[in-house]
Amino acid sequence: MSFPKGFYWGGATAANQLEGGWQEGGKGISCPDICTGGTATKSKRITPVLEEGTFYPSHDAIDHYHRFKEDIALFAEMGFKMYRFSIAWTRIFPNGDEDKPNEAGLKFYEELIDECLKYGIEPLITISHYEVPFNLTKKWNSWVDRRMIDCYLNFCRAIFTRYKGKVKYWLTFNEINSATTAMGAFLGQGILNEIKEMEFMDQVDVPQNRFQGLHHQFVASALAVKMAHEIDPNYQVGCMQIMATSYGLTCNPDDQIENQQKNHLMNWFCSDVQCRGKYPNYIKRYFKENNIEIKMEEGDEEILATGPVDFYTCSYYMSNCQTADKTKEGGKGNILGGVPNPYLKASDWGWQIDPVGLRYSLNEIYDRYQLPIFVVENGLGAYDTIDEDGKVRDSYRIDYLRSHIEQMHEAVLDGVDLRGYTPWGCIDLVSASTGEMAKRYGFIFVERYDDGTGDFARRRKESFYWYKKVIETNGEDLK
Repeated sequence: MSFPKGFYWGGATAANQLEGGWQEGGKGISCPDICTGGTATKSKRITPVLEEGTFYPSHDAIDHYHRFKEDIALFAEMGFKMYRFSIAWTRIFPNGDEDKPNEAGLKFYEELIDECLKYGIEPLITISHYEVPFNLTKKWNSWVDRRMIDCYLNFCRAIFTRYKGKVKYWLTFNEINSATTAMGAFLGQGILNEIKEMEFMDQVDVPQNRFQGLHHQFVASALAVKMAHEIDPNYQVGCMQIMATSYGLTCNPDDQIENQQKNHLMNWFCSDVQCRGKYPNYIKRYFKENNIEIKMEEGDEEILATGPVDFYTCSYYMSNCQTADKTKEGGKGNILGGVPNPYLKASDWGWQIDPVGLRYSLNEIYDRYQLPIFVVENGLGAYDTIDEDGKVRDSYRIDYLRSHIEQMHEAVLDGVDLRGYTPWGCIDLVSASTGEMAKRYGFIFVERYDDGTGDFARRRKESFYWYKKVIETNGEDLK
């Protein structure tokens, strides 16, 4: 049952969801910093003008900014071989468009990287993870404007140069394909078509802007790959996608066509560009039918062709079904669309749990691209509680992770070149979609709550000790 020798077991986080210290060390304001808390039933709000007395989860998050050495020591205790984290753009360039980087920000991440290396933990760094500088949103509507490419590359140059010899693996954009949906415009791209207070789920959507923003991100990603290889030939640069596995609801051919079209847009469009170096033919019809016209400059196609990524990574949490029958209603938690699968159970947030879908997806990905794959997010958001004896018993999380690891191993036996697994939120942190702490993913419980209380104390959950054993046995002992 063991995985390949040298398999990277670890965990994943994002700067804006765990660091806190939102104005320390010269950090500027990023888009998450203007988002209030929310719940599973109530959307967080976007407030371009910060409100006095309102709770903003990212401002303190779980205080990793001051406690990273303690946290990395806990990761090392579990036996992590890899830690995926992100660099907050506004720690390095507070406004996003400065000429020179902020030394305090560069130093912070250098210390974090060194702490990982001290324990033999390989850093996997996401360059941009849902935290565009808010100044660039106000100034240019973010990635709608082509000038963002140079700002992003300036950011890349600063960190590629500073951390040369210490970091090998990079990801250009987190879940880049989130911007194929309305929700991903502000979340992933920092696009806010109207600068006003609004609920996160009620953004004014302009599809033309989202897809133009994606084009600029594709060009930026390709140029970043080229830059990374020039700065350090040992650098490996990957893409990162949401793998939103879906199936036709029935064997009706109309459902199968509906599913194929949804898969093309959500699961394959962005990775086709980033892995194959060109726009796929099927997207032309979608653009035409939705009045989307991508403005390209001369040389863009050549840039894409010469800058494909070195490896593929994805998040995987759930699956859904697609149907041409528009009378069918979407299920609770189907934030990416689709309808519920009658064969699957769901989490407390309505995300349907489908371990076999991970094996299915890994085979599809590898067949399509023939690139090394990392599963860099996977996990169960749940309501965890501290028992009277001070322990956190999360057997439900162990069951979820065990079933997905078993299916990853099946994919390896199928011939998939799977290199690593970094489940999401290895330590409790703020939820990206809802802005709450109550939706906990971690192996480590953090005493921080949605009313802003809590002393940030860390305690090991039952899953902490289970995952430690999984890593020690290279996936053999999943009991």
